[in-house]
Amino acid sequence: MRVIVKKLVVLPLLLLLFSVQLAQAAVDGEAIVAEKDLQPSRMHRQTAVIVTRVVDRYHFRKVDLDDQMSQEIFKRYLETLDPNKSFFSDKDLAAFADQRTSFDNALKTADLDPAFAIFRLYRQRVEHWTEYATGLLGADLDFSIDEDYRFDRSKAPWAKDDVELADIWRKRVKNDILALRMLGKSEGEIKKELRKRYESLQRRIFQFTADDVFQTFINAYTLSLEPHTSYMSPEVSENFDISMRLSLEGIGAVLRSKNEFTEIVRTVPGGPADESGQLSKGDRIIGIGQGSSGEIESVVGWRLQDVVDKIRGPKGTQVRLEVLPKGAAAGRPPKLIELVRNDIKLEDQAAKKSIVQGLPGMGDSKIGVIEIPAFYRDFQGQSSGDKDFRSTTRDVRSLLNELKTAGVEGVVIDLRNNGGGSLTEATELTGLFIPTGPVVQVLDSNGHLDIEKDQDPEVVYRGPLAVLVNSDSASASEIFAGAIQDYGRGIIIGEPTFGKGTVQTLINLGRFIRSGDEDLGRLRLTMAQFYRISGSSTQFRGVEPDILFPNAGGNKDQGERSLENALPWGKIEPVRNVELIKKQGIEQILPAHRERIKDNHGFQFLDEEHRIVKELRERDTVSLLESKRKAEWRKTEVARRASENRFRRSVGLPLLPDNPDEEHDEDDEEGMKAISQIELKEAAVLLADYIRYQQRPSPTTRAASLIDL
Repeated sequence: MRVIVKKLVVLPLLLLLFSVQLAQAAVDGEAIVAEKDLQPSRMHRQTAVIVTRVVDRYHFRKVDLDDQMSQEIFKRYLETLDPNKSFFSDKDLAAFADQRTSFDNALKTADLDPAFAIFRLYRQRVEHWTEYATGLLGADLDFSIDEDYRFDRSKAPWAKDDVELADIWRKRVKNDILALRMLGKSEGEIKKELRKRYESLQRRIFQFTADDVFQTFINAYTLSLEPHTSYMSPEVSENFDISMRLSLEGIGAVLRSKNEFTEIVRTVPGGPADESGQLSKGDRIIGIGQGSSGEIESVVGWRLQDVVDKIRGPKGTQVRLEVLPKGAAAGRPPKLIELVRNDIKLEDQAAKKSIVQGLPGMGDSKIGVIEIPAFYRDFQGQSSGDKDFRSTTRDVRSLLNELKTAGVEGVVIDLRNNGGGSLTEATELTGLFIPTGPVVQVLDSNGHLDIEKDQDPEVVYRGPLAVLVNSDSASASEIFAGAIQDYGRGIIIGEPTFGKGTVQTLINLGRFIRSGDEDLGRLRLTMAQFYRISGSSTQFRGVEPDILFPNAGGNKDQGERSLENALPWGKIEPVRNVELIKKQGIEQILPAHRERIKDNHGFQFLDEEHRIVKELRERDTVSLLESKRKAEWRKTEVARRASENRFRRSVGLPLLPDNPDEEHDEDDEEGMKAISQIELKEAAVLLADYIRYQQRPSPTTRAASLIDL
């Protein structure tokens, strides 16, 4: 095997700064892969050597590939295969305990046999326990016992032996039966659906190819470094290309696997999921049906790529999703959502303007709002010479001029849920509000520092400015918000941002071999980190708002802070000869803000939602006593509806039924819009307060006025 590690050659880098969740391995059709075929190939060994050498030389984080790292890789590999600790026991792990400190040497020498041996044992354990679960469907299970089931075992210890695993599976089957009973399904339907679910889980593990096993193992290595470096096999590379095209035909949602569920990471602005208002971050897809009447197929336990393949389809066709809402109490019925697949086009993600006025506390103030869903740029149009190509900066420039013509006194830039985009756009957008100057520093793995600057001296808008952010404002959003804050150009309002301050590039691994024409897949590699002009990194901590909304700073399960092995916050020297300005007067407008939101039914509703979700997230067990389970669900749902109805009543919206068992319209666009505007309206009032504070007469001016009198 001849591997040539020459000067790093990467794909053209557009610096698309999304917080992207990569797809997992793709299934090779419906064929069952024979165990004898689960062996590492020459290509796998070649790729392993290249990946380790490229990571060692170019990754931003310098970590020795030693015994300590080997233990991390070993742990990550097992948790990737069996995240809920449902198949392996301590007894199984003992069979390959020697590998804990030898994976480092295995990677260096391309000895992949131990990793493949572990997977083959895993496949045997999946076969054993899914057949055991299927057998339990015909057993006489006792539902009168008041016992709990630990549904989230990710932080639990491994079961000691098969006896303990058998009890875990007994409780799991009881839990699965109870969940379907609470949906009103008959015993016959329940057994049929669960038998199909367990058989499907086994079948899909048996469809893992050698390429899939290799990708899983090599990513156990890369993800032990930090969460944004991942290897993509040739097949998954193709799927990644599809997901980055703006003309993707689908529902417009970024997904990830979490335990055995497929979870919504975010919806793409302008896509069917976003426009429906029915899917939110944290929702879990548990079933998929094709067309208006196709059977809903359970996708619990499916691999991510399989779920993606089921959701994708030709434009204009319908897909039905069975969804468990984020933070839903155990036993809460899922929602059935019908979506029509469509293209997700650039213009659907364009910035939009609105005007807020007439709210209590605003007086006669008129505040403009510009919502920016993403930092987009039509690179193809630009490269083809189109002088009118679309971009965030060009669109916002036009909107600012329209708002100035409308006579607004201030502008709020709404970056909530903006996951990033083009670095060029983040830089140029900042330039609309400042004269020329640096916007962000980029430090690479070799210690080379670049400073991205706004070169355009024109300031399009000089008036009062606020930037509204939340925990899903990431990457390019954080660069813009950080620069506006450092220059003292505006006030930042909302929640601490996501905290993704790293730069990734895609590396074509085939370029490192002599022939250069073999497809070895690609490596998404973290090569650099962003730092604000103040020298503070946006990584991990994100951008801390000047004015924090309630509950904004207390959730460690949000953003980069929640990711294992995330790179830490850091600081470098600030940019020279740049004056950093801290806005004055913010403390003076806080008392009125706190008084307003104390009795605001909208903020009370958001506070109750936060409390319920936090409480449910912290739970990892559920009762297997049906009456107790229903009572727990009703208690949570009654509290949730009471809080939402107080808010609905305050804004004149139709109320939800007090009885949780009574159906109501889930597709409530007006209600969704009203909820999304709770924080936006308060941001507008805050900016109006701030404008009035800045316009107050100074002590000198007041004294002069008295003399004139």
